[in-house]
Amino acid sequence: MRRLRVVAIGGGTGLYTLLKGMREYDLDLTAIVAMTDDGGSTGELRDEFGILPPGDVRRCIVALSESPEMMKELFQYRFIKGAVAGHSFGNLFITALRELTGSDEQAISEAARLLRVKGKVYPVTLENRRLQAELENGEIIIGETNIDIPKHDPNLKIKRLFLNSPAKINPKALKAINRADMIILGPGDLYGSVIANLLVSGMSRAIRHSRATIVYICNLMTKYGETNNYTVEDFMRSLEKYLGKGVLDYVIVGNLRLDKKTKAIYAREHADPVRFTLANPKEFSCRFVQARIAAKGNLLRHDSQKLAKIIWSLLQIDNKLTFVEF
Repeated sequence: MRRLRVVAIGGGTGLYTLLKGMREYDLDLTAIVAMTDDGGSTGELRDEFGILPPGDVRRCIVALSESPEMMKELFQYRFIKGAVAGHSFGNLFITALRELTGSDEQAISEAARLLRVKGKVYPVTLENRRLQAELENGEIIIGETNIDIPKHDPNLKIKRLFLNSPAKINPKALKAINRADMIILGPGDLYGSVIANLLVSGMSRAIRHSRATIVYICNLMTKYGETNNYTVEDFMRSLEKYLGKGVLDYVIVGNLRLDKKTKAIYAREHADPVRFTLANPKEFSCRFVQARIAAKGNLLRHDSQKLAKIIWSLLQIDNKLTFVEF
């Protein structure tokens, strides 16, 4: 009996968190990674060497790696002084492989092989593109970093997201989607990590026409400058603008109970728990799974193991999850 094929689409720490938990299950895993990051070490290497952004790829490789812990720590190590200050070893490693092989795709493949990755890691596109956003006042923001850390008025809503020029889907990513039993979107920044993937030509269409179960993992907290005051429904409406309506089968949402200290920390960042109200139950055709999926600690992050357990349950015919019914 073949292993179930699961494709996870996203970027940043959200995708890393999901993959880290999913690695423990006997699955055929594929990570499809957004290629629009242009900040920090990734941005510098991208500009200087003309490579695809290595940062999110590096995280996915570490998340799926079966190498010794020291090797994974080495790949994540970030230099703090000297000419390479601010760069992670993994980013430099992937860049060096790109110089040796002459191919971004082959560099990623070699890095994954050397770190004994369980599964596959594919960039969503092999074309170098920049993310851009139009705000509700018509202003255009150029670059994922400038969207992520706004220098503009953060109270302005994002009207639409687009690439600086069209980009085609990576054929290997397309093949993985076409063969998938389940496709997972998120968790991660709604615009920079999730929707950024859907801007690539062929991606949304492939997901819509897939026979796979489509799952969206909603964020736990809002993000100032991107999803101010968003509810779960707002996240879904934004996603459906690019993906299409009625595509999602399941949406996983958190059930947060914040203490006063944590509330105060996030209040300073103008971030709030994402509320789940579903005022109009007939608006969405998907089913909702609501659970306590936050990891313990001061920073609110999804718990890798809890997320993976829910995904595994959804993959089983006789799952025993409790759905939110209306």
